[in-house]
Amino acid sequence: HRLSGAKIGLVPTMGALHEGHLGLIRRARNECDTVVVSIYVNPAQFGSGEDLEKYPRQLQTDVDCCEAEGVDYVFAPSDAEMYGSGALTTIHVAKLTERLCGAFRPGHFDGVCTVVAKLFNIVQPDLAYFGQKDAQQAIVIQRMVAELNLPLRIAVCPTVRDPDGLAISSRNAYLSAKQREQATCLYRALRAGREAILAGVTDPEELAGIMRKVVQAAGPCQIDYLEAVDADTLEPISEVQARTLLLGAIRLDGIRLIDNIVVEQQ
Repeated sequence: HRLSGAKIGLVPTMGALHEGHLGLIRRARNECDTVVVSIYVNPAQFGSGEDLEKYPRQLQTDVDCCEAEGVDYVFAPSDAEMYGSGALTTIHVAKLTERLCGAFRPGHFDGVCTVVAKLFNIVQPDLAYFGQKDAQQAIVIQRMVAELNLPLRIAVCPTVRDPDGLAISSRNAYLSAKQREQATCLYRALRAGREAILAGVTDPEELAGIMRKVVQAAGPCQIDYLEAVDADTLEPISEVQARTLLLGAIRLDGIRLIDNIVVEQQ
């Protein structure tokens, strides 16, 4: 494919494909001559006590789904293929990975960057597609690509949501009906933050308080963070910017949910 000059698109996934993944695949199909989907539950990005063992795996269903979407190749490697026996090399992007999800999941982004770089080297795509739902991950990967001079472009695609606003995620399968209802509080909190910005609120602490109240009103949960940060650098801000990223992570009985929205002002 590469020798013939075909444009290659890669959609890296951990499987359990849903409408969010399908959105990435369809955009790749629209923009590229050859589409590759990788399906690999990467142990290096799970911490101790996280859900590596119970993470949903449905390879044949996913392969059938890829076939129906016109995917050309599915790459579903084993741990041995990806890491051999005792890999000694990891990729660490400093600073961007230290706050937000990085603070609550130490080592997570090192695992993500390492496996993604390996996938880029194996597949050698021209374009790779990621979802805005994982905003910190997308920014970290964009920085890694730029600083390692990797010859591809990262396309970040809009978050896909259920009708009630909940960001679609493979981990939503863990939620009971009651938890599923409560989980919508995260997006409602982010929207309340956006409305406050558009109404003139500029203090990030005030915005965090507004978002926190919405989440707390929905019922008991653990808030990892609810913040307003710079949309490009993830740095804390002293006041709202032209592009402000509102983002949050909460846990319902240990089930971790993340979401974000970008608020742009003229």
